[in-house]
Amino acid sequence: MLGDSQNLKLYQEVLLKINDIIEEDKLTIGDRLPSERELAERLNVGRSSVREALRALELLGLISTRRGEGTYIEDHNSHRLVEIISFYVLRNEKAKKDLLELRKIIEIDLVRLAAERITKEYIQELEEILKRSEEKVKSGEIPLNEDYLFHKTIALASDNKLLYKIWNMAIEYGKTILEGSLERNGRPEVSISEHKKIIRALKDKNVKEAEQQMRAHLAKSEFYA
Repeated sequence: MLGDSQNLKLYQEVLLKINDIIEEDKLTIGDRLPSERELAERLNVGRSSVREALRALELLGLISTRRGEGTYIEDHNSHRLVEIISFYVLRNEKAKKDLLELRKIIEIDLVRLAAERITKEYIQELEEILKRSEEKVKSGEIPLNEDYLFHKTIALASDNKLLYKIWNMAIEYGKTILEGSLERNGRPEVSISEHKKIIRALKDKNVKEAEQQMRAHLAKSEFYA
């Protein structure tokens, strides 16, 4: 069963490994998945575990089964597989804590590098993102995408491609946590104020201040998560 805690770990592993197979085989929308038996053999798990994972993915609209033909990948633009997987994996409080710790370590290093290397173009982009965030909050919306873009721009401004890739993976994996933090009452306004302080430090190329402001920002975000 999906909610059976004894089977949850195996269930998570099967979901993750099916996603790996999709990437390894370079499958895309409309492509046929390997058969249930082939998946079980490649993953070295029982067919019942594969069947349970496929059933869940079908209910979520990520795949569809055509009688006599097989199982096919559906358009998942609005249901990214990584977000669905994270819903199950991040039900574990230890995994949630680990993710928040990872984000803190990476983002503090990124903002430190950005303070040294940031260009006028990136500063301008951050200020435009901040302006859109303020407009959304005034209209009663939560600037989820703007918050993501703010941190993404800093990651890119660090001019370290490897760190950026690691950051991107961590953020994508844990978006359900980060979005939940921003949706708390009063948090968007506070977050925007913190973003302003970070931008100011970056403009001044003040490495120590940028690091300090990012650390404070992430600590408050973690509190609200």
